[in-house]
Amino acid sequence: MIVGGAELARERYPEISFLMVGDKAQLEDLLAGIPALRDVTEVRHTTQVVRDEDKPSTAIRQAKESSMRRAIDAVADGEADCVVSAGNTGALMAVAKFVLKMHPGIARPAITTFFPTLKGESCMLDLGANLQCDANNLVEFAVMGEVFARTVLGIEQPTIGLLNIGVEELKGHEEIREAAAILRETTLPIEFKGFVEGDDIAGGAVDVVVTDGFTGNIALKTAEGVANLYTGFLKQAFRSSLFARLSYPMIRRALSKVRTRTDPRRYNGAMLLGLNGIVIKSHGGTDELGFANAIGVGVDMTRHGFISKIKDDFERLKADQQSLQKAAVS
Repeated sequence: MIVGGAELARERYPEISFLMVGDKAQLEDLLAGIPALRDVTEVRHTTQVVRDEDKPSTAIRQAKESSMRRAIDAVADGEADCVVSAGNTGALMAVAKFVLKMHPGIARPAITTFFPTLKGESCMLDLGANLQCDANNLVEFAVMGEVFARTVLGIEQPTIGLLNIGVEELKGHEEIREAAAILRETTLPIEFKGFVEGDDIAGGAVDVVVTDGFTGNIALKTAEGVANLYTGFLKQAFRSSLFARLSYPMIRRALSKVRTRTDPRRYNGAMLLGLNGIVIKSHGGTDELGFANAIGVGVDMTRHGFISKIKDDFERLKADQQSLQKAAVS
């Protein structure tokens, strides 16, 4: 899947090259049948792997020669622009944070991805890296999400919303209300729309939905479950009678468009934002097309200078906070 995905990505982006870390004999055997990819790929041998059941601490302390660790080391050493992995999510986050360190001005990393809405595409963060967040964490997520939406989704001035139980200013936890107050006062090029509710996510009310990792992960998994539910309902409906089966060819093209629009492979590739380097997490169960799309996200973030834009925005955010503190003292 990874080698096939790399070949699809190479066809889309002929200027990129690859560094694959893993069992050299196995990789070279796979690459032998794809000469165009083999010519732009360097293979580094290791047989040590981080297993799905390994704890993050184990990956850091006992797997220094694992394919995951050595791939992240390559980004830290400037030998690669980004790393794409379909491995253990917790281990990937822990190892990447340990090796790459946090970007200056950012306290915690956040996981984000993008998905379809009625108005186009939007992103949401955090999706599970931080179960509890204070106001400053949420503000940092908003800034990272805004830069991501500009860089990857190509939205010139993204709109930001804080996920809450209502749109009224007095609703929600204190941390959410404090974060809203900070975002309203910032001089950053952020169009803050205030609070949004769960049904606003798929509706596309904002381009960037900001929340803590506990809420974000549940919201994402719920959306995935509902999508699978409706897919199951449709299959049952078209099998329910002879008339239903006969009518399927007449609407097959329309259903194909819906299937393509909501295909999870199109949105594969969760980003670990806040690190001093670009790290993309692919779903472990995806196929070649899905992995190619995850690589594409890394290419876009590299091409459009995501890391430098994050640096600029957080320097501006720091200046904002210092100004507010001086105003409060005076």
